[in-house]
This record gives sequence, structure tokens and C-alpha cells, in this order.
Amino acid sequence: MCYRSVLTTPKQAVIEWFNAVGDDVPEQPPRRNIRPTQPLVAVRSANGQRRLSLLRWAFTPHWYKALNDGPPIMNARAETIAAKPAFADAVRHRRCLIPADGYYEWTSSEDDGGKDPWFIHAAGGQVMGFAGIWQAWRSPDGVLYEGCAIVTTAANARMSNLHARMPLVISPENYALWLGEAGHGAARLMQPGAEELLDYHRVDRAINGAKTDDRDYTRPLIANGNPRATANL
Repeated sequence: MCYRSVLTTPKQAVIEWFNAVGDDVPEQPPRRNIRPTQPLVAVRSANGQRRLSLLRWAFTPHWYKALNDGPPIMNARAETIAAKPAFADAVRHRRCLIPADGYYEWTSSEDDGGKDPWFIHAAGGQVMGFAGIWQAWRSPDGVLYEGCAIVTTAANARMSNLHARMPLVISPENYALWLGEAGHGAARLMQPGAEELLDYHRVDRAINGAKTDDRDYTRPLIANGNPRATANL
């Protein structure tokens, strides 16, 4: 799944990578611990132009009477997204890209039974575009909320070392198709990423339960002078 996201790439670099404009989004500080219900930078396409926007990381179904009518929806499964009443219209008409430098997953430690965090990122180090869907929802008192969910697929063999699911990563050549600029056919993109797409390393448990962005949680964990890396799995 994906419940913590990272975006440290500067705004101008994001604009250039996604060929978008970003007048509506202020420069974001490096964010290494983005959590559910917080704002996510998103790329949406309308009237022939891609624009950055800030969306609440929680998808609110149209029938909710309040934001807390149910648990926050952060992820949507690719295998069932088109059939779920909450997502069916959004996946057809309101798809977006979520720029990210990476995300975190956790495994159970053989040493003490605790949760060991891992930072997962593009093998080449570049910013990625997670597939997303978005929804506009208006509260009974008239406040408009625009929220999103990240689309996930079954993990490929490499990522299944960490978790059974992974975000759907859209390659740059398919941005136009996912955003609806290149017509129909986005369903064919909803497959696990290639084995060489992502890499990962252990990070400090300080990220567990952290509610701030006040440190670099993505640094490789060093134990006894050696990085704790993928060889431990």
C-alpha cells in the first residue's frame, strides 16, 4: 500500500518533468513524511493544459455526509477500481498524477518483532508519477474539498519482499494516456511495475509514528558502520 509519501523535488523541476504549469501551488518545502489527509501535489489536465494543484490525501465518496463518515481512503485497488461505486466515475473522468520521490513500507523485525521501515524510490533517483484519482466533495455548510487516492497494484516480485501491494507508477511516455489526453485505454496501464523500476533501503525507526517533516527520514540506516540494505531480506 502507500500510507506515507515523499516529495523533495523542487516545484520548478516538477513542472518541467510533468510539462505542467504551477501558478496555483506555492513552492513546497522538502516533505519527507507526507501523511493521509495532508495536501499532496497533483497534476491534472484540463482544456489542453496540465496544472499542478494541492489535493487532500483522502478520497471522499460523494454520498458521505461528513469527511469522517468513514475512514480516510488513501488507496484504490487497480483490480476493482472500475467496479467500486466510490471510484468508478473518478477513474473514468478524474484521473491525476501524484509526483513523488518515494514512499515507505514496513516489515516485521526478526530481532525484536518491531516494525522496520524501508524507503522505496525510483531506481534512477528521479521523481515519479503515481497514478491517482480525485474527487470534489462539498460539505453541508458549503466548503469544497478536493481529495485524491493513489492507485495500487499487486506488487511485482522484487517489491513483494516488502509488501503485497505497490503504487501504480506511470511512465512519462504514458502520462498523456493516464491523464486522458490521449483518448481511451488507460486500463492497460494498471499493471505492476517492472522489476527494475524501484529500489529500497532500510531507514531509521524514527519515521514510525512521526508526525513532522523536521528530519531526513529517507537516509539509509547505518548499523555497526554498514548500511542496512536489501541484503537483509
